[in-house]
Amino acid sequence: MYLDVVVTTRSGAPVTGLQQQDFTLLDNKAPQAITSFQAFGGSQAPVEVILLVDAVNIPYTRLVYERDQIGKFLRANGGRLAHPTALAIFTDTGTQIQEGSSDGNALSASLDQADIGLRGASVRRSSGIYGAEERVQLSLRTLQQLAAREAARPGRKIVLWVSPGWPLLSGPRVDLSAKQQRQIFAEIVNLSTALREARMTLYSIDPLGAGESVLRGSYYQEFVKGVSKPDKVDIGDLGLQVLAAQTGGLALNASNDVTALLQRCMADTEAYYELSFDSLPADHRDDYHHLEVQIAKPGFVARARQGYYSQPQ
Repeated sequence: MYLDVVVTTRSGAPVTGLQQQDFTLLDNKAPQAITSFQAFGGSQAPVEVILLVDAVNIPYTRLVYERDQIGKFLRANGGRLAHPTALAIFTDTGTQIQEGSSDGNALSASLDQADIGLRGASVRRSSGIYGAEERVQLSLRTLQQLAAREAARPGRKIVLWVSPGWPLLSGPRVDLSAKQQRQIFAEIVNLSTALREARMTLYSIDPLGAGESVLRGSYYQEFVKGVSKPDKVDIGDLGLQVLAAQTGGLALNASNDVTALLQRCMADTEAYYELSFDSLPADHRDDYHHLEVQIAKPGFVARARQGYYSQPQ
């Protein structure tokens, strides 16, 4: 099993020059042997970027600002992108994904030409079929499609999902039946496995910035811990920000400067480490394993996938 690990200082600066002996990998708190190790960084790293514009979970007026900020990101450095980048546009009629390009100017022009397709976001989400539950299902379906598309492609994938996220649909007055919990748990297992097999790291970039409520911006943290049993499930376990944290990415929502947030996410490609290890045998079906990567040198922070589901042989 492969694990992509980003190591930073506490201030967030990428750390280079680490060796295999600097890493300790824990699977369910038990140290595991690292079977292979590689350090990557810069434009030569085997990374593919998918930049997703979410027109389903954001008001149209804010989408105009979001699109402008993404355009600035794509056109920076003369439009020369560090890694091949695929533009994905997610609307209420489906998701269009272009092939990757290192030409940010061409991608920005393509985004400008997508205005007609983005107008579907002006539909009021409180009405009929475009209610909260439908937005969740549309969003999760799109993420599954991305994972299926990327599973056959080699290397690491960075998904920059520009969106406030879909509704968490969780709270003190939300009760799930045992059947619903089993169904959601199965979806969690399937999605977690699909993202891991595709080697996708998910990043949530909230374009609402300072306009996002403090409660909504931090509520996802209640669900970040991996779920090991169906009776522990909540719908919030499938939130965008939750999945971003669990895949080793970031959930960013504290700034109106979407361009800067995208650049911060891309800093994770400047230096990272690829580890592999032999997963532990499963005790039962959908056996959850918590992963932790520790760095021997003080002052460094490791960020990687937080867990996986194992199946009996």
